[in-house]
Amino acid sequence: MSKEHHAGFVNIIGNPNVGKSTLMNALVGEKLSIVTAKAQTTRHRIMGIVNGEDFQIVYSDTPGILKPNYRLQKNMLNFVDVAIGDADIILYVTDTVEKGDKNAEYVEKLQKIQCPVILVINKIDISDQQKVLELMEYWKQQLPEALIIPASAQERFNLDSIFDAIVSRLPVCPPWYDKDTFTDKNLRFFASEIIREKILLNYKEEIPYCCEVVVESFKEGAERYDISAVIYVTRDSQKGILIGKGGSAMKRLGTQSRIEMEDFFQKKVFLSLYVKVDTDWRESRSELRKFGYEE
Repeated sequence: MSKEHHAGFVNIIGNPNVGKSTLMNALVGEKLSIVTAKAQTTRHRIMGIVNGEDFQIVYSDTPGILKPNYRLQKNMLNFVDVAIGDADIILYVTDTVEKGDKNAEYVEKLQKIQCPVILVINKIDISDQQKVLELMEYWKQQLPEALIIPASAQERFNLDSIFDAIVSRLPVCPPWYDKDTFTDKNLRFFASEIIREKILLNYKEEIPYCCEVVVESFKEGAERYDISAVIYVTRDSQKGILIGKGGSAMKRLGTQSRIEMEDFFQKKVFLSLYVKVDTDWRESRSELRKFGYEE
């Protein structure tokens, strides 16, 4: 008699900078989500799929919960709301730094939902035992039905406990995806995310938040990938900062992106980068649809 198969969608939500993307990458074993210290690093909903003989976990990383200031952020928050609605298991990530009442309306939503909630208190490696125990007690009062697990995604501490808790709560279900699939995104998407990550790491203030990266050409050759990408910004001054004096900043960005892509794709990459000004892309419904933020 064959064993029952379990499968489900495990949706990761939480406030910015608590380590959601680091946790998902660690659980999946692949670098699927951008990880930087800046807020709004994750813009899309990104799936990472882990398969076993009798289970399939479909992890979904989501943008950090925030108060939206423009249409792009409203659409990012919509990804979070959809993730709460279609989850088989919610992985709510907090940490040892943030205040528990931040964006409290989402904790109220978790108090009312029917699916299992696993609450991960991340970054315990930068705290002490007494503080962690106090936080566990606080969250037990807020979400009495949730399983609370202290962990460190960065140090890979207690990931086994999280994994075991997830597998034990998966519903009986056939796999949602082929067993050799590890994400719902294509290579173009990861190329654009790698470039956007390097923008976040190399540029300050508003520049990363005004940029969108679109891969316009992705040619897969036997020896290498030829990739051409456009970075959209909202002002001419931002274009100048991105390019830098004599093109120095753009050259550094291109080199760092190419090296990361070659590591990720395990193939040589020839990368061409261009910058265009699109003053209204963060508010324009048609532009956001083109960039994948609207249905």
